[in-house]
Amino acid sequence: MPLSQLLCVGLGGFAGSIARYLVTSQAQTAWAGSFPLGTLLVNVAGCIAIGGLSEAIESIPAATEARAFLVVGLLGSFTTFSAFGSETLTLYRHAGAAPATLNVIANVSLTLIGVWAGRTAVVHLSST
Repeated sequence: MPLSQLLCVGLGGFAGSIARYLVTSQAQTAWAGSFPLGTLLVNVAGCIAIGGLSEAIESIPAATEARAFLVVGLLGSFTTFSAFGSETLTLYRHAGAAPATLNVIANVSLTLIGVWAGRTAVVHLSST
């Protein structure tokens, strides 16, 4: 991968992670409830943005750096859920409903199991 693409991913990631922090913080402050509205907001906004950008950029073959900055870096760090949504839709388009459904089930169940496993490990290790 060329250095220019890595730089674009890094700069986009920097901007996206700051944007995620600001949006989630503001949303949670405004909401003041226990529901993670800020996370839902960035996930939905990121999915809308990655859908539109991916569709627009796919038709421009020379947009490698733009894709690296906007889609992978900025939106990838703003919300990885946007990458999941985009990849699942692409999988559906190219391979059909069964693999896309499997991707959804695998990602949701395995990530929740992963969070549970990590928490359980820390609880277990801290109690010994």
